[in-house]
Amino acid sequence: MLWAASERRAVLWAAVPYVVALALVAFWPTPVDESSHDGIDAFLARLHRRGFPLWISYELIEFIANIVMFVPVGFFVVVLAGMPRWWLGFLAGVAGSCVIELGQLVFLPERMPTLNDVMANTTGAAVGTVIALVTLQIARSRPPGRPA
Repeated sequence: MLWAASERRAVLWAAVPYVVALALVAFWPTPVDESSHDGIDAFLARLHRRGFPLWISYELIEFIANIVMFVPVGFFVVVLAGMPRWWLGFLAGVAGSCVIELGQLVFLPERMPTLNDVMANTTGAAVGTVIALVTLQIARSRPPGRPA
């Protein structure tokens, strides 16, 4: 059995504030991490002096944050569109990321659009797509009338 209309409606109610928050982060005139960049660099420098691997850098943290930020995109799109249209979760990640980076390039001179951001965001949407597919498959395989 697929998710009931009430469950899908709950997902939609979760998706709306997420999209608003994502748009605010993506189109804020200055980088949202601008005020914390120096603090994170200093924290990483202390960790590196204590033997923390040097390859763990601010850039890696930012890349991972971009992945995590887009996981809900794939998840929400697949849950709302349904399993047969799973590819829309991935496509929404690619398209959304390209729109964000293009918008930053054209309208936000203080922002730095990068191909790395598109790759990270797309990866996040792909992960969210897989999570949604697994979640929906589990929901489909449970017997009718049995709670999750």
